[in-house]
Amino acid sequence: MTGPVRRPLFRALLTGVATAATAAGLALTGGAGTAHAATALPSHVSAPYFETWTGDSMSGLASASGNKYLTMAFLQAATKGSCTPYWSGDSSMPVAASSFGSDISAMQAAGGNAIPSFGGYTADNTGTEIADSCTNVGSIAAAFEKVVTTYDVSRIDLDIEDNSLTNSAGIDRRNKAVKQVQDWAASNGRTVQFSYTLPTTTHGLASSGLNVLQNAVSNGVKLDVVNLMTFDYYDNASHDMAADTQTAAQGLHDQLAQLVPGKTDAQLWGMVGVTEMPGIDDFGAAETFTTANATSVYNWAVAKGINTLSFWALQRDNGGCPGQGGSDSCSGTTQSTWQFSHTFEPFNGASTPPPANDFSVSLSPASATVTAGGSATSSVHTAVTAGSAQAVTLSVSGAPAGVTASVSPGSVTAGGNATLSVSTTASAVSGTYALTVTGSAAGTSHSATYTLTVTGGTTACTAAPWSSSAIYVGGNTVSYGGHTWKAKWWTTGETPGTTGEWGVWQDLGAC
Repeated sequence: MTGPVRRPLFRALLTGVATAATAAGLALTGGAGTAHAATALPSHVSAPYFETWTGDSMSGLASASGNKYLTMAFLQAATKGSCTPYWSGDSSMPVAASSFGSDISAMQAAGGNAIPSFGGYTADNTGTEIADSCTNVGSIAAAFEKVVTTYDVSRIDLDIEDNSLTNSAGIDRRNKAVKQVQDWAASNGRTVQFSYTLPTTTHGLASSGLNVLQNAVSNGVKLDVVNLMTFDYYDNASHDMAADTQTAAQGLHDQLAQLVPGKTDAQLWGMVGVTEMPGIDDFGAAETFTTANATSVYNWAVAKGINTLSFWALQRDNGGCPGQGGSDSCSGTTQSTWQFSHTFEPFNGASTPPPANDFSVSLSPASATVTAGGSATSSVHTAVTAGSAQAVTLSVSGAPAGVTASVSPGSVTAGGNATLSVSTTASAVSGTYALTVTGSAAGTSHSATYTLTVTGGTTACTAAPWSSSAIYVGGNTVSYGGHTWKAKWWTTGETPGTTGEWGVWQDLGAC
């Protein structure tokens, strides 16, 4: 996410609205402000990012937009090599009550809170992100602690992208500092969470983001929240942004299950956050998050029980620039002012419905080597992963010519077992094959792979495999189903063995 830019005219208009809203009823403390006791964040929180460099009234915009919680972007060093963070890297805006103290105090008095965020694209690109800039772990931890005590907040966000994803020394320093702060908070009776905000693919974290979390775990950090930036994929594809949010988050859920084993499904979803970019993102119109997408993501987030819903950024939440992408002051899509805020705001403290019934499928053993003519078996295990046990229908696919496979019984109650039986003929082709055992129930399916290696059988086909999209002419040969086939004339899309004796494909026999 971006950093300081010139303040546009539209934002000045928003400030006027916010100032009026504040004067109408949001009480601000005078002068530097006095911190109220921090309100603990709910287990489900909506906290859009607020651009701190604009001069806008944070508490005023919070009131005008209906947001109780905001994520403040960003804290960074003023110069590379410094250990002192400032708001937007501006040395006139230190971590002090004089900078946003009154705003944060007012939000806390209204039952909300702020989440200060360190980093952001500009800091991560210029080496002014605190852990990239400062080489002393204790000083980094002290900077985090100063933010907590100055503003009496209960969560710090770490926006890690661009060069900060590959700065291994900075990653390790940051995570060591986080661990120090977590220990300090525990010994002082404070609740302090950290959220790791990271770029994502449409199916979970890339290796660079995963490395950040792996290093955190190796340093003893308790992972509270991992917040995916579900935009700016830059993969030159058209996107259903709501669907891609869900697949990205599912991928993260599965990665977290490996990183922090032993947690329940609900606990894993409770560690997930997503940050959208309303309207047209920096890539362009192919990545447009619509108001309808926002409703879909909200309903999904409630159903899954994720931790955090956010978007970049509050000052974009208006339709003031139709068709324009990547602006910091408008979404570029058709919407009413604060429409995305109003869609996400009810997520604060939203209750999660009972989990849907779900199950898993696994195999033991998951592989076997047999001589052609031999057989093997494997135990098919099912287990309840959410909700209640349900009937699961079992099937197996992928057996090549000369191999038969079956599952018995063909249906079990989740938690029950079955047997996979595999037999081969003497004419089975030597090779390694993947058989897929699938369990299906109530529109949901899960699979496990059984790897079968056949030895001592016939030689594998030498002709190129048949392709449904290729064009063949008379005399061309292909392999399909363990046989070699010769085309009699021009053909495409006709499967060997389905055109009959007088069809285009002549069966030359088993390979």
